[in-house]
Amino acid sequence: MAEEKLKILYLMQMLLEETDPAHPMNATQLCERMQSRYEYSYNRKTIYTDIKRLQTYGMKIAQTKGSSFGYYVEKRDFDLAELKLLVDAVQSSKFITKEKSEDLIRKLARQTSNENSKQLQRQVFIYNRIKADNDAIYSNVDAIHEAIQNNRQIGFKYCEWTVRKELVQKKNGAEYIVSPWALTWDDENYYMVGYEEASGKIKHYRVDKMQEIRVTEAGRLGRENFKDFDLAAFARKTFGMYGGEDRKITLEGENHLVGVVIDRFGTDVMIHPHDQEHFHAGVTVTVSPQFFGWLAGIGKGIRISWPEDVREEYKAYLKEIVANS
Repeated sequence: MAEEKLKILYLMQMLLEETDPAHPMNATQLCERMQSRYEYSYNRKTIYTDIKRLQTYGMKIAQTKGSSFGYYVEKRDFDLAELKLLVDAVQSSKFITKEKSEDLIRKLARQTSNENSKQLQRQVFIYNRIKADNDAIYSNVDAIHEAIQNNRQIGFKYCEWTVRKELVQKKNGAEYIVSPWALTWDDENYYMVGYEEASGKIKHYRVDKMQEIRVTEAGRLGRENFKDFDLAAFARKTFGMYGGEDRKITLEGENHLVGVVIDRFGTDVMIHPHDQEHFHAGVTVTVSPQFFGWLAGIGKGIRISWPEDVREEYKAYLKEIVANS
């Protein structure tokens, strides 16, 4: 009896792994495959019966018609296009190590047939992106999620890179105590956004630069600061997650650059014509060298038209770059 129960489980596994709309298997093929793969004797009548049972269980098994008659798994948790998107996301994520990327893709590949999984595995070798070499970020993310879920502060050491390519703890290894409120993704990096009681400010920290994270027994602080906090707006105005003063500014650009502004600040950005060839856009940004660098990268087709002090700060930034070139 136990063997009979196992047979239907193995049949289900084989259908999941070896069939799809392009690769159906008829009853004879299924019998032969069950014999060669699992050494189970099956007959056509039992195949039909067990497929009916699997369909009753909820497995989406369909049939092809005509000369290529056969059974295949029609509906899965993820279709192939969705799995390709997930593989692309894994591959493009800088914080996921090469080894972890390959492991995740192998697991994703098990969500489709063997033939379709080959399309996912090939993408491992197509991309050649810089990847992190430290798996600690996964435990960091888990600890931060645990603290947020349990309404606890965290303690950690924060690091920075040296010219010797060494990650060294800041403040001589002093512990940072922060109330975590959100995790966000920006510029291919994970950031924790939280409230620091010592400064009374909302701050953000790169998760891959956090070490020795511990969840404390102290409850989180800063709830009032995050009552109306808009994480999406925070990410839009903060370039490269570098700090600075939040300012409302007006950008003046050539009409063909309006898409660049919308891509950065979203469709809610206030845009109106200045003349036939230019537009004005009112945006809120965190004024920083990273914002100025983004603006300079667009070129001469866009400028800060207001306020004057930010305009002058941008000019000084450009002059300093020229002086150092």
